[in-house]
Amino acid sequence: MKKIITVLLLFFVVQIGQAQTQAKRIKEFNLENKLAIQGYDPVAYFTQKKAVKGKKELSVVHEGVLYYFASNADKELFVKNPSAYEPQYGGWCAYAMGANGEKVEVDPETFKIVNGKLFLFYNAFFNNTLKSWNKDEVNLNKKADANWKKFIN
Repeated sequence: MKKIITVLLLFFVVQIGQAQTQAKRIKEFNLENKLAIQGYDPVAYFTQKKAVKGKKELSVVHEGVLYYFASNADKELFVKNPSAYEPQYGGWCAYAMGANGEKVEVDPETFKIVNGKLFLFYNAFFNNTLKSWNKDEVNLNKKADANWKKFIN
């Protein structure tokens, strides 16, 4: 009986932890109605080397975050390894996260893959932050990693 109670208690604690993680992700990620990357396919950045709009009918919810995909193949790749395709910093501008620790909207078509990770950038009103990122990428990446931890921890 004690083993059953212990297992149930452990299950309950794990479920609470997962719910908190999911709620934190939804709160901190760059989402519109729980939709990530404004509906762009996160896998296409890697497989097609370009931003491709996903389709509502090809969607997956991963830890509370909704993703659209352009193809079943992309959807399947994502399901097998979501962390390989999710954008860094919750989909916020990588440059702004590194330079100022701020959450700034992005243009999903302005991106860069660095060491197998997807980085998105603000690009509007003659201000393409990808250009600024490229000037000091290593330093900004380290700062962005540290700043993002403040949001998710």
